[in-house]
Amino acid sequence: MRAVGIILAGGNNNKMRELTQRRAVAAMPIAGSYRAIDFALSNMSNSHIQKVAVLTQYNARSLNEHLNSSKWWDFGRKQGGLYVFTPTITADNGYWYRGTADAIYQNLDFLKRCHEPYVIITSGDAVYKMDYNKVLEYHIAKKADITVVCRDLDQGEDATRFGILKMNENMRIEEFEEKPMVANSNTISTGIYIIRRRQLIDLIEHSAEEDRYDFVTDILIRYKNLKKIYGYKIQDYWSNISTVDAYYKTNMDFLKPEVRNYFFKQLPSIYSKVTDLPPAKYNPGAVVKNSLVASGSIINGTVENSVLFKKVFVGNNCVIKNSIILNDVYLGDNTYIENCIVESRDTIRANTRHVGEDGVKVVIEKNERYAL
Repeated sequence: MRAVGIILAGGNNNKMRELTQRRAVAAMPIAGSYRAIDFALSNMSNSHIQKVAVLTQYNARSLNEHLNSSKWWDFGRKQGGLYVFTPTITADNGYWYRGTADAIYQNLDFLKRCHEPYVIITSGDAVYKMDYNKVLEYHIAKKADITVVCRDLDQGEDATRFGILKMNENMRIEEFEEKPMVANSNTISTGIYIIRRRQLIDLIEHSAEEDRYDFVTDILIRYKNLKKIYGYKIQDYWSNISTVDAYYKTNMDFLKPEVRNYFFKQLPSIYSKVTDLPPAKYNPGAVVKNSLVASGSIINGTVENSVLFKKVFVGNNCVIKNSIILNDVYLGDNTYIENCIVESRDTIRANTRHVGEDGVKVVIEKNERYAL
């Protein structure tokens, strides 16, 4: 293969509030049965990239547990494979990852031992499908130093939480601003990059010598006039889950038939770690409308326009509307949930009411167990 993959999955995002207090963003559950990182891993596997490194750091326990067997994404092989790297204290380095560039620098030996000429860098917190080989062919055809995958945001979407860029008629990036206060363009970076391996090593080493630690600010933006940095624009579904509202919207998108068909029925497939759970059970009197209900769940009440993850118990006379119920939640009888995200391994007492009236409400009522 011509490329090696790096998935950056170690960052902490305070915009997800309680949801990331005990788990990494890349470990966030998606669409009933998946984790956010499954999409990047599946894209790597479907693009026949045989060697992939995942860089983890913040609250990585559940993420590392999810990645403990590489066979689910077809990386269990003698040649290549899936590598999970966490910060390591050495005689020369006593730091955690201080940024995305520093995370790559601390694992630079991995890149130096590789023989593939190119590197594909992506984040672990986006939901999308992509054939990285098409981007690589574009990168080679343009004779680019770095290629940035980008897309245009829909009207009304908040562009200020992304990197904003402008390109000329040849798709070369002329302006790049990271998370500006005011966005002067609706074209954003998706956090997917292609670069020649030897060049990446040189740029990372040079940044480390100058105590620069961020890949976007200290490499992409700093070198935009010195290196040939091109944009590759995509049109297909792509969503970043880095805020509570974005996470809620992304899961709700899977209630749309066209999105479900795109991810669940159209090839290539999205893969995830499989658990041995029975099918969802709908007891007499259960009413379910336009919802995703994952395996291991038991439904006694009413569920409308909601996503229920694995092992959710819905008690008698419960009503769940426009909500996301994460893994292993027990909802007592006569509970009313609307416009909420209920945290994993939670127990919601009977005869209670939780409604997100001014946005999405994160419910943690009795969370005594570790959120997986």
